[in-house]
Amino acid sequence: MGTTADQMVMKMQKAKETGADIVEIRFDCLRNLNLKPDLEILLKQSTLPTIVTYRPIWEGGQYEGDETKRQDVLRLAIELEANYVDVELEVAHDFINSIIEKKPDKFKIIVSSHNFHNTPSAEALCNLAARIQATGADIIKIATTAIYITDCMRIFQITLHIKVPTIGVAMGERGLISYLLSPKFGGYLTYGALEPVEQRTCCRCTTLGLYIRPDTKVYGIIGNPVDRSRSPLLYNAAFKEVGLNAVFVHFLVDDVKKFFDTYSSPDLVGFTYDLHLESAVLCPTRRLLLNAWMRLTPLPRSPDGRLIAFNTDYNGAISSIEDALRGL
Repeated sequence: MGTTADQMVMKMQKAKETGADIVEIRFDCLRNLNLKPDLEILLKQSTLPTIVTYRPIWEGGQYEGDETKRQDVLRLAIELEANYVDVELEVAHDFINSIIEKKPDKFKIIVSSHNFHNTPSAEALCNLAARIQATGADIIKIATTAIYITDCMRIFQITLHIKVPTIGVAMGERGLISYLLSPKFGGYLTYGALEPVEQRTCCRCTTLGLYIRPDTKVYGIIGNPVDRSRSPLLYNAAFKEVGLNAVFVHFLVDDVKKFFDTYSSPDLVGFTYDLHLESAVLCPTRRLLLNAWMRLTPLPRSPDGRLIAFNTDYNGAISSIEDALRGL
């Protein structure tokens, strides 16, 4: 993120070169802070629209000081023509009332809520979104924590069905797809990190999500662990080369049957499988049988929604044997 204004300016330029549409200025990450000059530098030198966030420690940020002073910085950001500020649900009502008469026409307020423990039920998330909307938010942001990859579906349902512009993500390894596939499911925006260290501590996103659209077809590799697979690099490069509107992602899956029952959309069109099972797993609703220690490549979805398993690893093994035998 950068800990000085100069570092942040360089990272903002790199973000633009990488293909970002917007940058978030995390003011709580700055050290040796010189409030107004630093904020002026960051906003004037940014060549992209800006979100200014000054996250307090009680909402997962790094700011530990006086609350009034923190909100004064956000008000200053509005005066200096930031495009957005992100303010926490707990203080949003009072903050919005304090700036309502001075709010520029094109300026937007993001009101955010962070849950670092789990992802609540769909009903609870809808109620939370209603609470955020009631504060006068222009944009709703809900960030939860994914215990299982299937938790992401509840986030997708929120971004798809709420009429107010909504940012929805599920933090943690099992929530990675909520960042990558957010554009497909109606998310107002999604987040990415520029550096590998930031990717591990944040959401491990890349610019992958920048070309995903609502009609993008989704492929992926299912596994646990799965993050070391280089399949997304291979497939996404191939998709881009041939102009295919598709994306290939990692799916970190704990329960295979629950995963397929949850993600049954025809837009999730095919999978490779790299999960070492202790016993056979039968998914009768999809007519899918996975044997222990078997790799299935790929698992395409038929027009009626069934998944059809093929084992292609044997082709490589047999070809190698045949080539060796020809040399005898």
